Parts: sequence; structure tokens; C-alpha cells
Amino acid sequence: MPPDASPSAPPDHDRPGEADGPDVLDDQLLVDFAQHLRVEKGRSPHTVRAYLADLRALDAFLSGRGVPEAAAVRLADLRAWLAGLGGSGAARSSVSRRAASAKTFFRWAQRTGRLATDPSLRLLAPGKDAHLPGVLRAPQAGALMELAAVAADDEDPVHLRNRAMLELLYASGMRVGELTGLDVDDVDLREGTARVLGKGDKERIVPFGDPATVATAAWLDGGRPCLVTAESGPALFLGRRGRRVDQRQVRSTLQDLLTHLPDTPPLGPHGLRHSAATHLLEGGADLRTVQELLGHASLATTQIYTHVSLERLRSAYQQAHPRA
Repeated sequence: MPPDASPSAPPDHDRPGEADGPDVLDDQLLVDFAQHLRVEKGRSPHTVRAYLADLRALDAFLSGRGVPEAAAVRLADLRAWLAGLGGSGAARSSVSRRAASAKTFFRWAQRTGRLATDPSLRLLAPGKDAHLPGVLRAPQAGALMELAAVAADDEDPVHLRNRAMLELLYASGMRVGELTGLDVDDVDLREGTARVLGKGDKERIVPFGDPATVATAAWLDGGRPCLVTAESGPALFLGRRGRRVDQRQVRSTLQDLLTHLPDTPPLGPHGLRHSAATHLLEGGADLRTVQELLGHASLATTQIYTHVSLERLRSAYQQAHPRA
């Protein structure tokens, strides 16, 4: 299904075979599907928009092929749609995402009795482009945290905040949206845990270590009280104007600090999550533990980090073994 981080492109009505025409996937059908995603599946507004954009692109294509209604859609139509996307130069990941959108939609429509059959049942999509996520090495992550700690020595509230945010991100492996959504009461410094609300409104408890505890305590004692306003509410992390910090500010903080560290890969907040997972596995944690910590619904998602670790192992082997 479409990831939150991959907004779908709007349909290209100028492409051959995608001319304007009568709706195949009628508006009410899409409205009902969007309601299902929001209410029953707990999908975010961003994800719902991505699904609908994919389905509108499909609708335009089907109209151009002369398909009269949703009940008349056949597997050959869907295969032709994906083939056209691939032929036009769309990335494999984009084609795969759109296929997943169509399969999710038609499966729902058949299960709820809106369609008699599911034409996408045997629809196959190309696998996503294989790539390894950018991560910091453990010494680099340590240097980043030390840099944030040095900056916080001036006791500027924002510098105290930045150190606490980065320590928590790396220590817990939480998503940046989960970090910015934290309230003060979500963090238990005595237990070293945070209660986060993940995808699909699923709540989980994540642990963090002493450095994150110290940094967060310093922020709560000497930083947050200097920035809090009547508009702050219960938000844990605040901007200079007292409002809840946003993801853009976290990204900017991280990237600014990385410019002072040599030989580090280009990295956003999600890169600290990747780094945390990789370092846990390299330190001996099992996949199930890492899956629970990260809040992955599927173990298959977590397994990408085994590839990262194996890649590092292979690199070290090639550099060190005389017959590599």
C-alpha cells in the first residue's frame, strides 16, 4: 500500500489512453473507500490522498480504454495500465505502489459486495527498486550526539531541545512524526520509556537509555520552561514561539549538525531510525525485538536492516581477508 512518505503524482490526462471520459470508478465508490481507509484502517490523511490519486489515475486510463463501469474492469485492463506506466519511465517503486492501491481498492470493493469479482486478484507488480537506507556508523552517531551536547552547553533552550530530540530519535528508533507528536506526559524519565502513537493510531512503549534521559531532563528543566506559552499545550518539544515543533525543524536541526561531521551520508531524521535499527542488530538484538521497537506491522519491513548489516559485514570482509 502507498507509504506515507511517497505522495502519488496526479494523473497525467495528456498521456495517450488517459483522456477525459465518464467515471469508471464513480465518485461514491471512492468516497466510501476513503471512509474505509480513514475509519476502519486508521490511515492518515496523507495516505488516503495517495490512494485516491492513484485510483483517479487508473480511472482516467480505464475511461480512455472505453471501460464503461467498475464492474467491467478486467485483469487485462489493470495489466495494461501498469505496463503503460512502466513504458513511460515510471520508477518500479511507483508502479508497485499504484498496483498495491488498485489491489487494495478492488479487494475491498469485492469483500463489501460493491463488486461481484476482484479483477486484481492475479495482478502482479514489479518489485521495488532494491536499495539500502543511508545510515550512520556507530562512531558517527556517537560523534553527532556529542556535537549536539557541546552545542547545548550554552544552555540556549533551542540547543537543549535539539540535543534531547536527537538523543530520543536515535535511542528509541521512533519516527520523526512520533517524536513531534510526543506530549510531556508521554515520557517517563524514571523508567526510561516513551509512549508513542504510531501508524494506524497504534500505541507502543519504546525504551531509551541514560544519555537520552539526561538530555530530556535538561530540556524539561532548563529549556522548555523558557519557551512555553499559552499555545504550547502539552507538547513535549517546542519551537522558539512556543508552538509544538514540526518535522521540518527536526530535519533542519539534524542536517545542520551533520555539516560539521566529515564523511557522513546525507541523512534525514528517518536515517537516525535506520541507524538505530542497524546498530541494534549489529549489537545482537533479534529481529522480533527490533520489529516491536520500531512499530513495524510486518517482520518483512524490519528485515531490510539485516541486508544493511550483511553489506557492512561483506565490506569489512573484503577489506580485511587476504583472499577476499
